[in-house]
Amino acid sequence: MVLVPVFLVVLFVGDGHETYWRVVAFIVFAVAVITDRFDGALARSYGMVTEFGTLADPIADKALIGAALIGLSVLGDLPWWVTAVILVREIGVTVLRLAVMRRGIIPASRGGKLKTLVQAVAIGLFIMPLSGIWHTGAWVIMCAAIVLTVVTGVDYVVSALRYSRPSAAGR
Repeated sequence: MVLVPVFLVVLFVGDGHETYWRVVAFIVFAVAVITDRFDGALARSYGMVTEFGTLADPIADKALIGAALIGLSVLGDLPWWVTAVILVREIGVTVLRLAVMRRGIIPASRGGKLKTLVQAVAIGLFIMPLSGIWHTGAWVIMCAAIVLTVVTGVDYVVSALRYSRPSAAGR
């Protein structure tokens, strides 16, 4: 979370399209993503997983991803519809998690983790000052991220419905 404002400041230095600062913004973004992964792995390996961490970690992911998407759209590097699709899903899943929290935490699924990884790679590529075939490659990965975003969003809705219904034993 601490790196989100740093990332945004660096992303918007100058006109937001200076090669040097875009590379620096990519490095800050990559460090934020990588440290998030290590944080989760350390918590699991030392048995320090908490309900707070299970809920806060996805929110931190969403803050970074959301800031990057909005920043790229403001700069005109990513269409607003891409940002809207991803953010609606991310906010919706967060609301669903909060709505069913009293019945239990819906942990991040493998699909959700893959979606986060593919989103991070796609966004990272859009942060970099790429052109030609590299920019086309960034779009291919972004399209995969959008598909995973929608599919895993539907999966979370199904999971939330299961959590919100009383179990047969509780009737």
